Amino acid sequence: MLAKHLAKWQTTGVDRSIDRALDAVGPRLKRLRTHGEITLTALAEQTGISASTLSRLEAGLRRPTLEQLLPLARAYGVTLDELVDAPATGDPRINLRPVACEDGSTVLPLTRRPGGIQAYKFVLPAGRDDAEPVLRTHEGHDWAYVLNGTLRLVLGEHDLRLKAGEAAEFDTRTPHWFGATSAGPVEFLSLIGRQGERAHVRVAPAG
Repeated sequence: MLAKHLAKWQTTGVDRSIDRALDAVGPRLKRLRTHGEITLTALAEQTGISASTLSRLEAGLRRPTLEQLLPLARAYGVTLDELVDAPATGDPRINLRPVACEDGSTVLPLTRRPGGIQAYKFVLPAGRDDAEPVLRTHEGHDWAYVLNGTLRLVLGEHDLRLKAGEAAEFDTRTPHWFGATSAGPVEFLSLIGRQGERAHVRVAPAG
């Protein structure tokens, strides 16, 4: 009898845990979308899920199915575990998922904790030396370390070329722009906060 009650309690506990995880998906989906400045219409086109369904999912009025979670995870560049906030497994390895950006660059998130400073690896395609940079400003600081190639950093009135092994750190309220040169692609590591993510990490729309 005790074993029967224990089994029932364990099953109920698992069900409640699943319910809590699914209930938390809606707010998480909305945070991901607003954080990436993606409209419901654009996300609907990218995932094949209607804008009205996406809105209901974010509001918690509808629970997501696996068929809906898969394209959403792909669109946001996260794993299903991250999307549903699955319990940690104790494995410290990070699932590297490259994210294609609108400008042809590739971004690899190197951290998985929410909030705070985030680490990224950027791979920029070869550029033109006479390319006209579009400078941006935002709150926070950026730190960049060049792994391979030559990184062009326009910072205010300065137009710098950083070689492999060189690093730069600056206040992002100073107008700035990153790019590659005609010499070839460049790979660099960057530590940026939320404002930097919004300025530098742009997911390419579905083709």
